[in-house]
Amino acid sequence: MSGAGTKGVPREQRELQILDIATAEFGTRGYANASLADIATAAGVSKPLIYTYFGSRDGLHTACVQRAGESLVEAVARAQVVHGAQGKALATLTGIFHALDGRTQNWRIIYDGTLPRPSPAYDRARAYQDALNTMGSDGVAEVLGGAGTFDPEDHSLLRAWWFSIVSTTISWWSDHPGHNPAEMADRCLRLLTAIRHPQQPIAAS
Repeated sequence: MSGAGTKGVPREQRELQILDIATAEFGTRGYANASLADIATAAGVSKPLIYTYFGSRDGLHTACVQRAGESLVEAVARAQVVHGAQGKALATLTGIFHALDGRTQNWRIIYDGTLPRPSPAYDRARAYQDALNTMGSDGVAEVLGGAGTFDPEDHSLLRAWWFSIVSTTISWWSDHPGHNPAEMADRCLRLLTAIRHPQQPIAAS
């Protein structure tokens, strides 16, 4: 039987609260600038309690990265069973949106540019980056293969475009949180369709 946390809150619930607050802190300020004291204050707990639960600042960060990374990798992996490159791309975006619903900082904590290199913290995040990037790279290859294009530099550029689109969309969503995952997927589909099939101006008679 698990013990209770402070103020009668069960430990499992308290840990989740701390993880939510720590993920927001690490995601917003980055690994290098996040404050354990601020996390403890926001969670209404003491720093020693965080050490009791997670062992260290790095232990807390590891728990945040693991939760965020596993959720994202699982969501993207499920989308890979969809047939057709375009359908798979939309399913991937939809899966990411559902995984990040109310938790857009999960993306930032995985792709955190402040992580020191080399370091165990970077290696942990990099493992999830590699898994996500590999699936993205395979999807890009499928899109280009369907168009009969196999130039490795085309692949490299489109892969960079795809990552930029996903990251920018997540950043926009973070700034406009009043949209649910289904609405975000519909918006992306609408915009991609508009780019692919722009309306032609009516010629003057």
